[in-house]
Order: sequence, then structure tokens, then C-alpha cells
Amino acid sequence: MPEARTLVAGTAEGRALVLDEPLSFWGGVDPATGDIIDPRHPQHGANVAGRILVMPSGRGSSSSSSVLAEAIRAGTAPAAIVLGETDPILGLGAIVARELFGSTIPVVVAAESGLRTDELATVRADETGVELRAEG
Repeated sequence: MPEARTLVAGTAEGRALVLDEPLSFWGGVDPATGDIIDPRHPQHGANVAGRILVMPSGRGSSSSSSVLAEAIRAGTAPAAIVLGETDPILGLGAIVARELFGSTIPVVVAAESGLRTDELATVRADETGVELRAEG
């Protein structure tokens, strides 16, 4: 796997959900359910809860951090987020959730994750590096 880096440390396992386009959590994800509610998004109607969410990047509003933090609190957030490009807003949401609610998710940057939708995946991220593993 090409070089990857940790934005927010943690370990998670779940089925991958690979998005075709960037997603804004603000107006794009319902934090009460984890559903993708942006009607223009190709994966509209998919649910991110408990998934290893793989996407090219975040999109848009700085309010995405508060929506992600709320989804983490509600238990409807992805198990982890794997980004193709750095998005400090999503990293901030995971950090805020850790500070306010004592719960967070790993957020990593990996230009090429190699993950495919619905395969079981594990994300391990810390200060020494990132491990992404698919189990089919």
C-alpha cells in the first residue's frame, strides 16, 4: 500500500463503503441514522454507520465536524474514515467527539486504500503509521 498517515488514531473493523465522490457530512449525512441524504450523491440512501467509509475527500462546510461528532455520539458514524486527501474538518470532528463524549473513530489518509465496497476491512492507525487490511 502506498504511504498513508494518521489524522486521528484508533482501530476499527467493518464492511467497507467506497464512495464514488466526496461527501459533506453537513447536509449529506443524517447523524440520527447514518444515512447519506444528499440527493445528488451517487451513494444516496446508503448507510455509513459502522462502515469503513472510503472517499476521495470530504466536501464543503466546516459544520461537517459537528455532524460527524454528533454521529459518533449517537453511534451512527462510520467505524473509520479513509480519505484520499487530507480533510482537517473531519479529523476535527473525530477529535471533538473524543474530547466531549469519550468516543472517536480513526481517520486516515491513504491515496490508494485498495478497499472495495462490502469487503470486511480493518483499520489500525497510530503515531507509527497506518495499516489497512481487507479480508474479502
